[in-house]
Amino acid sequence: MIESVRVVGTGRAGSAIAARLRERGLAVSAGREAAGAPVDLVLLCVPDAAIPDVARSVPEGPWVAHVSGATTLSALDPHSRRFSVHPLQTLSRERGAEQLDGAWAAVTAETDEAARMANWLAETLGLRPFPLADADHPLYHAAAVIAGNYLVTLYRTASQLFEQVGVPPEALVPLMQRTIENGFVLTGPIARGDWATVESHLRTLEERAPEVAPLYRALAEATRP
Repeated sequence: MIESVRVVGTGRAGSAIAARLRERGLAVSAGREAAGAPVDLVLLCVPDAAIPDVARSVPEGPWVAHVSGATTLSALDPHSRRFSVHPLQTLSRERGAEQLDGAWAAVTAETDEAARMANWLAETLGLRPFPLADADHPLYHAAAVIAGNYLVTLYRTASQLFEQVGVPPEALVPLMQRTIENGFVLTGPIARGDWATVESHLRTLEERAPEVAPLYRALAEATRP
């Protein structure tokens, strides 16, 4: 099994992953170039666009993997001993390896051996692995962005409207948290079929926050039963 790992990239993902691997007792080094003894795995935690160039710079021999959600395995050419593990989690530099605990992870592999390595890595990181077909990476990642990144957009947009009426934006947080805790059960005017209220919202937005009206309209249509 893997005992030594070179982590390339020290951003949010790379820092948390390297810290967790050290916690698990693996020999972890950083940097693109081979230094000292060979390693069993080179793990690329670099921006998506940089993966092909970095992969080509890695001497063939060890396992090579990336942690991108949107990128297929072809980015790791010319390596054949390859796989990917994408932590389905938002990561912060302000926190450590504990933010990986219990999150899910998409694992992609082309051989049974690669799948074993990918699942082992995911579990070692404290993640819950599930298989993802290589061709499905773009669609999978689009879904993850909708659920994660656009939640930030929604909060920021609602916060701006709250500020207009003198309400503290942090008052939104318990509402958002309870929506998640309740299993995303839909409440509010659309759930009640109260389209008069929705139209009232749109009229108000067009008057006081016209830049938000198109977003509200699109979301209302997407939420409509």
